[in-house]
Amino acid sequence: MLLRLLGGWALVALLAYSLWSPGDWVTQLLAWVLLTILADEFGGWFGYIGALLGGLPFFAPGGAAAQWTVIVPLVGGALLALLLVKHSGGAFVLPFAGVIFALPLLVLARYGTKLDPSLTLPANETFLRTALTAMLAGLAFSFVRQLAGVVWRYRARRRATRVAAGTVVPANPIPASPAHEVITVTPAPEELPVDPATPPQPGRHS
Repeated sequence: MLLRLLGGWALVALLAYSLWSPGDWVTQLLAWVLLTILADEFGGWFGYIGALLGGLPFFAPGGAAAQWTVIVPLVGGALLALLLVKHSGGAFVLPFAGVIFALPLLVLARYGTKLDPSLTLPANETFLRTALTAMLAGLAFSFVRQLAGVVWRYRARRRATRVAAGTVVPANPIPASPAHEVITVTPAPEELPVDPATPPQPGRHS
């Protein structure tokens, strides 16, 4: 938990420094999109903080580039939509998050000047390449990290299952005691003794 907090705040601080320091809008756009997605890997609130930091160049000593007034609402909205979709599921929703981010940029690149003739930045090849490259790099890192986490947890569960199976001692059945033969002795019937001095009585004769 502590490492996640340290990593998230470190990326947020790096992003704030990049946006506060004077620089061209291309570098700041790349840092904004990429570092926001990477910071989101350490916790959802870091991603939202990174998205809100997009307005920091307006308060920087050197001021924001003229293109930044178009970049902030356009890329900021797409970035927030990406984070919302990204938080709705695991690794397999990341392609949808990428589409949500890229779709408004590509639509405005094609039809932006028809809506507003001065809206030429979305059609700028450097703008599109920078924003989409940063988005793809951030989501690719997120996909690899989440997939590695799934594999690690699966192996950990299998290892725990094997350890649990090895520590279970099978219960030995209690051997049944051998049946003992019971011999019952029945005494023989007692015979009455015959007195030899007493002759048998003869029968009566009529």
